[in-house]
Amino acid sequence: MRKIRIFEHISLDGVIEHDDNYAYGAWTVPYRSPEGAASLLEAYGPNFDLLLGRNTYNIFSGFWPTAGNFPMANAINAATKYIATHNPGSLEWGPVKDLGDDIISGIRDLKSTDGPDLIIVGSSTLTSVLLGEGLADEVVLITYPVLLGRGKRILSEVIDACELAFISTRSTPTGLLINTYQYVGSLKS
Repeated sequence: MRKIRIFEHISLDGVIEHDDNYAYGAWTVPYRSPEGAASLLEAYGPNFDLLLGRNTYNIFSGFWPTAGNFPMANAINAATKYIATHNPGSLEWGPVKDLGDDIISGIRDLKSTDGPDLIIVGSSTLTSVLLGEGLADEVVLITYPVLLGRGKRILSEVIDACELAFISTRSTPTGLLINTYQYVGSLKS
């Protein structure tokens, strides 16, 4: 059985947005370092596949295939990409597979197979669904030392409260914290 591991780049106040259309653009760039990239790749694990929403797939497919020859790019490009999409015929960057018409059923079926961990990056809509359905095994927050005030948040407003157990933390020379949590279940009140 595969593990689903959610990775989110996040500000101290819970904003995850960092695309070119966002008011602050690429706010993560000043905090990137070779040590941080190595730590993140180590956190991904030696072998993984990607589980992505369509928008994140589109963003990634416009960058990673031409990013160059370095460990993170090589690992991401080699990973099989499983995509939540209603238009599978337009998936070109591979290896790639769509999750079918019933995305939740497709994810449950995929998770029940043998294979490497499934890493989800970005894809905030899919992240909320995975947590809401109890399908996520781990949440890894790459926390940046910034407060952004407004922007896309890590979770939708409709997700029920859940509990996570702390597993580990790492820091980078630029101040990033890479915190790993295990999904426990519904929050007990």
